[in-house]
Amino acid sequence: MDHAPIDAAHALADASPGFVWRFREDGNEDAAHPRPSGEDLLINLSAWEDVDALWSFSYRTEHLDFLLRRRAWFGPMREAYVVLWWIPAGTIPSVGEGGRRLDLPRENGPSPEAFDPRSPFPPPTHRDSHV
Repeated sequence: MDHAPIDAAHALADASPGFVWRFREDGNEDAAHPRPSGEDLLINLSAWEDVDALWSFSYRTEHLDFLLRRRAWFGPMREAYVVLWWIPAGTIPSVGEGGRRLDLPRENGPSPEAFDPRSPFPPPTHRDSHV
């Protein structure tokens, strides 16, 4: 796999307004590689100040070019492959939690616990949160 597009997308995200954090496996810069279990799966887990910041990065920067070319790198996805949820500021989500959250809208549709960019839910009103 050519990692240049992944590296470019990561650099763009890291410099984007509203970016908070992204998963780096074992401290490596590149967490986007096949899983040790042999699954042909890439993990992209990040935290953003809010849904608008993530949306702006995804669709109003050069990142849109990567999205438009994703079919050149990935096969068709039959299930939801993007999930958002609110976390308290300062919290670092885990890969396991991401997997559990991804299952929720697949099984029950979007909810405040797990939603997609097209069906966002507002942040909890009782605490400072990130998506």
